[in-house]
This record gives sequence, structure tokens and C-alpha cells, in this order.
Amino acid sequence: MSLTYTAPLDEMRFTLKEVFDAPKFWQNNEKLSHVDEETVDMILDEMAKFASEVLLPINQSGDEEGAKYLGDGKVATPAGFRQAFAQYAEAGWIGLGGDPNFGGQGMPKMVTMLTEEMLFATNQSFALYPNLTVGASICLLAAASDEQKTKYLEKMYAGQWAGTMCLTEAHAGTDLGIIKTRALPNDDGSYAITGTKIFITGGEHDLAENIIHLVLAKTPDAPAGSKGISLFIVPKFMVNDDGSLGERNAVQAGSIEHKMGIKASATCVMNFDGAKGYLVGAENTGLAAMFVMMNYERVTMGLQGLGASVLAYQNAARYAQDRLQGRADTGVVNADKAADPIIHFADVRRMLLNAKTNSVAARTFAMYVAQNLDTAKYSDDTAAAKAANAKVALLTPIVKAFVTDKSFAAAIDCQQVFGGHGYIKEWGMEQIVRDTRISQIYEGTNGIQSLDLLGRKVVKDGGVAMSAFLDEIDAAAGASASSHSIVASVKSSVQTVRELTAKLIAASKDDANAINASAVDYLHAVGYLCYGYMYLLIINACEGKAGEFYENKRKLADYFVARSLPSLDAHAKMAAAGSSSIMAFDAGFFA
Repeated sequence: MSLTYTAPLDEMRFTLKEVFDAPKFWQNNEKLSHVDEETVDMILDEMAKFASEVLLPINQSGDEEGAKYLGDGKVATPAGFRQAFAQYAEAGWIGLGGDPNFGGQGMPKMVTMLTEEMLFATNQSFALYPNLTVGASICLLAAASDEQKTKYLEKMYAGQWAGTMCLTEAHAGTDLGIIKTRALPNDDGSYAITGTKIFITGGEHDLAENIIHLVLAKTPDAPAGSKGISLFIVPKFMVNDDGSLGERNAVQAGSIEHKMGIKASATCVMNFDGAKGYLVGAENTGLAAMFVMMNYERVTMGLQGLGASVLAYQNAARYAQDRLQGRADTGVVNADKAADPIIHFADVRRMLLNAKTNSVAARTFAMYVAQNLDTAKYSDDTAAAKAANAKVALLTPIVKAFVTDKSFAAAIDCQQVFGGHGYIKEWGMEQIVRDTRISQIYEGTNGIQSLDLLGRKVVKDGGVAMSAFLDEIDAAAGASASSHSIVASVKSSVQTVRELTAKLIAASKDDANAINASAVDYLHAVGYLCYGYMYLLIINACEGKAGEFYENKRKLADYFVARSLPSLDAHAKMAAAGSSSIMAFDAGFFA
């Protein structure tokens, strides 16, 4: 049985146009007035076609073949990937959200997030190659000189050149302040970059004629820790003044990792042996430059989880309609057959509805964050842009960690629908599970995201940003004209999170372990509230509208209130329990 995928375009357009009224948002923003409904519809239709007809057919075969290290620094991608990448690049997809001054199309994140969802739904490994180029381009656009932007961006948007982010070292994962890669000044103003980076997605491949590595390194007089990190452009092939390619630079892949999933994505060990690099921005500002891009990338990781859960749901729902086992609890459904479809069993529906309620909420939440990203980037209203940027900073760890945690759980539920077949390779479900698992680990593990939320975004500012967000949700619930139970549930949940936030801020003053002990449960409590807020927006958008589509949205909100939102209280209770039961053991217990 092959996996199938139909892009949920009706769901996407509902979220974009009815929940967030994107056309009005675009027309009210002068810098987005070029974005029109007809063009966006065409973009979504074309990506839906490309994803299902080009990417999905090479998803399982790509997993089986995997990326291959050929020796001498060379890496080959699986059959079909080069052709698919060429089509993708030629159609202009890599530059969809790029700056028009350098050949991009200038589409907002509210649009590109939907194309990214479809990419990740149909081929997670493939999606990572252009995604890293987009991330590198965002970083260059934010921090590079005009000369550097002119030199690199157009060909990166066109897919002629790819991009990477080279951060991690064997001894330095989360703690980038202890990296050992060094940058020594050359007489010509460039730097000699020496060191080894690991876990570099797309560090080497055969998809583009050049790869532009963005490398974090330290100069000789750099301050200790993260304040001494600088960012450098290190091209695989040197770029001549006329834009043509010159000699090979002293950087190459030493090997690729053999992974649990995303096997067609080349995850490389990259060796820099005095490679020529060019400083981006000022010395010691590398981490700040990189984090401009990280907000976008972490939202994209949430979209990876979302896309995977949609693919898993669609195939599990199809299987549940076809699989005959036992008789329905309410009586015989198929009298002419030996058994009834398992879709008639409540437990099977529970698993499917877990996945469906997640994908609807996750897409809405990602769109909410995307709209704030677009406001921060494009708004002429300085106050509005500043407020949106603050909200993005607060919510980014949630959209990365909570969405991927819940989406992975959804993939597991959908695999479970298949029973034993879900564990067998040819059915495709086990690949979804293996591929999706990485979304909880890279771009900052979900535990680190939780620490970022509670420690940096909440405790550090005394809960000011979180309080403003809670006020917004409370006001939205108070203003809702709906009689749906989601309204009262959201208001109650706001109060629970408000009280929990105050308690944890207070606890952090007396207990050094308080933040670390409670962070994950706190993020999940806030995550369920965010999803509740999204269902409130959905219900508001359905108000006064008849038809099966809108009625099903109301039913999903019913399920969320009854079967998902109660988890908020459980996580709040665990977060409030503090660190004592965790830290009661001495380190020897774990030996």
C-alpha cells in the first residue's frame, strides 16, 4: 500500500481567508499590497500538485536509498531528487518569500508557511534542502552587506546555489559559546576558517553547483562565551567578481550521519581547513545575526510536524475505512461481509480525532505566528511591528516545541490505527514516525525551547510579555458572540495559566532548579491554551455560517474541549509541583 496525499486546500484557505482575513491584512499593509488572493490561490494549487505528483513518489524510495557518501568529500542524493530539485528551483519556489530586490517574489510568511506544510507532508528529507537555503538567505538579508547580498542572494533564490547553517560542534550543541572553530584574519580582509562542524543539513550534495556555508567561528581576540561568536560566509567554490565560480575552497564533507529518519537528507560532518571566509556584519555579532533567521526556522520546524501529522492522518483515516475487523459495538454495519470497518469503533476514532484536532489547531497557530512575523517585517506602524516582534519571541518556542510534540504524538496515533501493519515498512507509516522524530530535536531541542520560554521569555521579564498575551486571549473570549463551550473553557484556562505563571516566577527566586524542573510542563500548559485560543478564533470565524464544513469545525472544537484541553490542568499541576521530587535523588542513583 502506497501512501497517498491530498493537500487540504479547503482547510488552508479557510485558515488564511476566514480566520485571519489575510486579503484585508495584505491590502492594509502597503508593503504587501502586491499580494492578491488570485495569485495566492494559484500558488497553493501549484504546490499541491508538485508535492503530490513529484515529491511523494520519491519519498519512500528516497528513504530506502538514502543519501550516500561517495568519498573524497562527495555526497549523492537518492534517485529522483536532482530532477525534483531542478523543477522546484526552476518554478521559483526557493525565492517565493525572498526579497524582490534580489530576484525573490516577496510573498509573506502567511503564504509560504502553507507551501512548506505541503513540502514536509510529502517529503521531509527533500524539504530540508531548499529550507536551509531559505534560512541562510534570511540571515544574509538581515545581516550581510549590500555587496554580499548582491553577490549571493539572487543565485540562492534561483536554486543555482544552496545554503547551510554551520553551528554545532561535537562538544558544543546547545552551548555555542564553547565552539572551537577559529577565524584568523588574512591580509586581503578575508578570514581563514579552521574547525569541524557536525549535524550540518545539506552540507554536501549534488543538487546545486555551489553551496554557501554560513559558519559560526571565533576570531583571535574574541570575548569568551556566546558574546565572542562571529558569522562568516564560506562558499564551497570561490565566487569571482563577475559571479562565476572559481577554485574549490578548503571545506568538504568528511562523512554523513546514519540516522533514524530523514535518510535522504545529507547530514554532514564538515571540515574547514583554513577555508576562506568573509565576515558577515561586525565581529562578535554572529549569534544575533543567526537568531534573526531562527524565529523563521523554528516556525518551519513546527510546520514539519504539522505536515507529517496531516499525511499520517489522511492515510490512517483511509485505512480505517477499508480495514474490516469485528463488528461495530452499535450493531452490524456490513451484513454482507464477515466484519465491519474499524472506523466504527470509538477508540479508532479517538486516535484519528487526536490527529485531526491537532492539525487544525497547529495550522491556525502557525498562521497566527506567521501573521505576527509579517507584521514585524512589513508594518509601517513602528509600535505594531515592535509588539508583533515581542509576541513572536514569546511564541516561537511554543510553535516549535508544542506543535512538534503533539504532531509526533499524532503520527504515533495514526500508526497505531494500522495495528501491526503500521510497524511494517511497505505501508509507510513507520517512516512518517521516524522522519518526524527529528523535529523535536533539531533547531534547539524541545526541552531547550521550554527553558527558553519559561526562563528567558517569562521569568526574566517578570511575566510582562506573557501577561499581555493572556490579556489578549481573555479579551477575545470576552468579545466572542459564540455560545460554544470553547469560550468559557478558554477564559478558565487563561486564569489557570496566569496563576501558574505567577507561582513559577515566585518559585524561581527561591529554587535554582525551579525553571528546569517545570519548563516542559509549563510550555505544554501554555501550548494547550494557545490551541484553545485558536479554536476560539475558528469558532468565531464559523459564527452564522451553515454547512457541513463549518459544522465539522464546531464538532472538532467540541472534541478539543472534551478530550484535549483537560490536559492543560494536568500539566499545570505537574509544573506547579516544583523540583523537590526530581532533585531528591543524588547523582549516584543514576549511575
